[in-house]
Amino acid sequence: MKLIDEKLGGTTPLEVIIKFPKKNKNDDVVDENDDWGENETQDDGSKYWFTKDKIDKIDKVHKYLDSLPAVGKVLSFSSIIQVATQLNDNKPLGSLEMGVLYSKIPDSIRKEIVDPYISIPDSEARISVRIKDSEEGLRRNELIKQIKYDLVNKIELNEEEYRLSGVFILFNNLLQSLFKSQILTLGFVMIGIFAMFFILFKNIKLSLIGVVPNFIAAFFILGIIGIAKIPLDMMTITIAAITIGIAVDNSIHYIYRFKEEYSNINDYKLTLKKCHSTVGVAILNTSITIVLGFSILILSNFIPTMYFGIFTGVAMFLAMISVLTLLPALLLVFQPFGNK
Repeated sequence: MKLIDEKLGGTTPLEVIIKFPKKNKNDDVVDENDDWGENETQDDGSKYWFTKDKIDKIDKVHKYLDSLPAVGKVLSFSSIIQVATQLNDNKPLGSLEMGVLYSKIPDSIRKEIVDPYISIPDSEARISVRIKDSEEGLRRNELIKQIKYDLVNKIELNEEEYRLSGVFILFNNLLQSLFKSQILTLGFVMIGIFAMFFILFKNIKLSLIGVVPNFIAAFFILGIIGIAKIPLDMMTITIAAITIGIAVDNSIHYIYRFKEEYSNINDYKLTLKKCHSTVGVAILNTSITIVLGFSILILSNFIPTMYFGIFTGVAMFLAMISVLTLLPALLLVFQPFGNK
């Protein structure tokens, strides 16, 4: 991705569509059966569409987008004008000259070079932008908000005069929906795990104790990601869910074994020692194996995969520590099986 950004001008495409007022249909009255009249109307429409106001507006937006650090290659009708100006001995083309040139060039060339960036029938101009996804500190949602704000306040466009689209917008919307769904998911998972513990052990106090270590580990790793200023994406945002899913298995194993041993020993401290020497060793071994397994992803050259391996391994280690320390401490303090 970094290579594409540096050598090819950016990774994710963003489209900025500028809308201009359409010409009133009643301005030209031509006999529909007159082919010559129809062609003449189309030529006149293209000739007089290229006004100074439109060209300046396209050029102004083009230069603004090109000035943003996160933006790579920018292509628009302004790019074509720059090339045409160089071919014309650096003499700027007038509006009428642009219109005549547009109407006279072959259709094949027009479709390949000009039509991707302007649509005279729709009275729109398209600016193609490539975003550098490897840019350090890139915040996609903030960048979109900044572009929208600057187009209105700096370029002085109305909100009806432009539209942002493209893969970059879709990807940002996907990430934003992931953030919202992640918050809701964690809430539903907490309720689900509590209900599962209650069905399994039929003890409200024990169910609450079983939930705490799992979410401590999940929220702790999300806090580390936030402190490290690692942006959340489709890889890193799944770490919390994976952590809860695996850590809850360790909690169930430990609590179930604790309940069985306590029914025979009837002493919390002795039961704790017994569980640590049996199921605790199993949890330790499986967790270390999982951490080492995910750590292999650190060798990846793809940065999101590398982040996924690092933070998932750290999250599983924290979950193991939480189950082997916090969970037994909560069992000792709250004594969910009663005092005997």
